[in-house]
Amino acid sequence: MSIKKYVKFATKSYALPDVCVKLRELIDCPRSSAEDIGNLISVDSSLTAKVLRLANSSLFRFPSQIDSVAKAINVIGGEALYNLVVSETASSAFKCFDSELIDLQQHWYESVYLGMLAKHIAMRSNVKVVERFFVMGILQNLSELVVAKRSPELYQQYLNTDKSLLPYQRQMQVFGFTFSRCSGIILEGWNLPISLFYPITHVNDEARQQSDREIGLLALSNRIALSQLDKENYADIELFSPEIANIIGSDIEIVSNATDYAEQETAKIAELIN
Repeated sequence: MSIKKYVKFATKSYALPDVCVKLRELIDCPRSSAEDIGNLISVDSSLTAKVLRLANSSLFRFPSQIDSVAKAINVIGGEALYNLVVSETASSAFKCFDSELIDLQQHWYESVYLGMLAKHIAMRSNVKVVERFFVMGILQNLSELVVAKRSPELYQQYLNTDKSLLPYQRQMQVFGFTFSRCSGIILEGWNLPISLFYPITHVNDEARQQSDREIGLLALSNRIALSQLDKENYADIELFSPEIANIIGSDIEIVSNATDYAEQETAKIAELIN
């Protein structure tokens, strides 16, 4: 089955909530105020509660209590709020594509862990709007659920492939595309910003890893997550490939600090969003 069929299946099975589209429009409109955005979010009491819980969580570490969506916007900014809403939306998408072949709770945990790694490394690298790296980590492997749901027999074949190859290499071998590329195309179809879907789409492209710092950063986060979460098969993989090292460097302290941060925060953040 071609990648286009999985993308079509995903976009037909799950529609991005209107709040994501409307929120993007408000953020991009120079005449919009924090109150306008807060009013949109406040229509959904469940979403409001989650946004406030997230804004007051250790993800942002603000010293004082945030008690309104408008205040959250003024403190963390519209882009951070947008990323939080997309993160919450991802939880619903994951449940929509639940598969017997995948432990959804573990999949969600690993996605949040990757997001926390990417966010921390982005902070250390002085990248702007680091919260979006948290979102990218969560959404990167969305299509794995889509593929498992749509083609369980083929996905089972993927699970049985040679673990000496990296996951994206095994995906190419079985499907002819990587999960990250498929996820990126799905996110583009959902009209998410290019700053979210572009690094995901090209994260396994070695040429882009070498020329695009954000792609290299996300690729490094992938390798660290793989080495930490599947130690049986990938504990000894090379973290700083030549392409990644060329654009980011090879500071092993970044790895140590990032894994400590991700381990401390993932359980709390996963619970808050999910």
